[in-house]
Amino acid sequence: MPDTYEAVTHAFWLAGRKATGESTLEVTSPWDGRRVGVVSVPTDAQIEEAVAAADAVREEFAATPAHVRAAALDHVSRRLAERGEEIARLISDENGKPIKWARGEVGRAVSVFRFAAEEARRFNSGDAQRLDTDAGGTGRLALTRRFPRGTVLGISPFNFPLNLSAHKVAPAIAVGTPIILKPAPATPLSALILGELLAETELPAGSWSVLTVPNDRMPALVQDERLPVISFTGSEKVGYAIKESVPLKHCTLELGGNGAAVVLSDYAADADLDWAATRIGTFSNYQGGQSCISVQRVIADASVYEELVPKIVAAVEAQATGDPNDDATDVGPLISEDAAKRVESWVDEAVRAGAKLLTGGKREGSSYAPTVLADVPADVTLSCEEVFGPVLTLHKVADEDEAFAAVNDSKYGLQAGVFTREVRTAFRAHRALEVGGVIIGDVPSYRADQMPYGGAKRSGVGREGVRYAMEDYTYERVMVLTGLDL
Repeated sequence: MPDTYEAVTHAFWLAGRKATGESTLEVTSPWDGRRVGVVSVPTDAQIEEAVAAADAVREEFAATPAHVRAAALDHVSRRLAERGEEIARLISDENGKPIKWARGEVGRAVSVFRFAAEEARRFNSGDAQRLDTDAGGTGRLALTRRFPRGTVLGISPFNFPLNLSAHKVAPAIAVGTPIILKPAPATPLSALILGELLAETELPAGSWSVLTVPNDRMPALVQDERLPVISFTGSEKVGYAIKESVPLKHCTLELGGNGAAVVLSDYAADADLDWAATRIGTFSNYQGGQSCISVQRVIADASVYEELVPKIVAAVEAQATGDPNDDATDVGPLISEDAAKRVESWVDEAVRAGAKLLTGGKREGSSYAPTVLADVPADVTLSCEEVFGPVLTLHKVADEDEAFAAVNDSKYGLQAGVFTREVRTAFRAHRALEVGGVIIGDVPSYRADQMPYGGAKRSGVGREGVRYAMEDYTYERVMVLTGLDL
């Protein structure tokens, strides 16, 4: 990262150009509290200018040839790769994410823009359907294509500040619909870097903006009728408040989860349990547990539970904590001290209610030690809500039926992992589990950026994953041709 990065005030991106407002926002490191950067905040007039510019360019952008949009997306993908280490350091500084995970996030964003370029070239080729299967359709052919719903308001969270911004922006460019990206106030810098790379392309002016708008000024943007599509990733409470406030808009909500990893009786070999424990230990703590598909619950068959528990505890205790800029660090701080205090209070509540603390349970500033608990009562907060921290709970069940029932005994339904080697069990899990994704032989934390990603129940509506987001940003329109010799 350039030495001067912390010293300058960073402009936001208004209709494809740099702009500054009348106030600023300071970005600080969750690890040591030092200033990472200062960001300019747009005025109400500048926000209006960005929305008006996006609205004005809608038709022009939708008519942009696919090769132009694909070239822009390819360019961003290449430039992200070229500046990968710089951007990873920036993510680590503003987010507190260990550098090893920040590098992985940059790599994923590189792929997201590459996938979007590929999809832009083949998306919307049109489906033709003969209508003369009925006498009244003689000589008629239906041609169905997809067209943008309208300008997207993309609201990205702090935990993956680059890649989840990419999941908003890249599909919008791919389908030719303008987007206004609003990054999280705690982590706006990597989204602004994304703006730098977009500015190097030949996309139409007004087709994109990156606005560092404080959360308390978002209601006006959410309500603006010129932004008919909202793509939000964040908390359940905020997501459903947005959806309820704009019932006529098209909303994609990627919300919370309390991911379960199920270990069944057939997964009993030493090598199997070692693999499960290692994956659980890593992915209950990666990103400081601040991932909506991190492992929060382990649901293990009684036949493997006693052997599995010490392996999991050992794997969790092996996670290296400390300075996120150290290549050896596995678990860094949470996004803020308040976030760490909330996790601490939930764990303390569970212990007071009778939960058994097997390891961890200690806070130091914004860092919370990787923690494992057993015998957690069903009515404590930790059992009912998304912890969004490095905390894991262990549950023993009698059989497969009880295991799957335990997974479904939650208001959330994002993803679940099922450790089994039985194909029939895998298909049963796919059918029975009320989640958006079932990962067989691994933790619920696995996500490929091209696959459909989203949840059931209170975990949201709609799907991301480049092609699926492109479908969400568009709608089908049919044209019927008449008087043809088919």
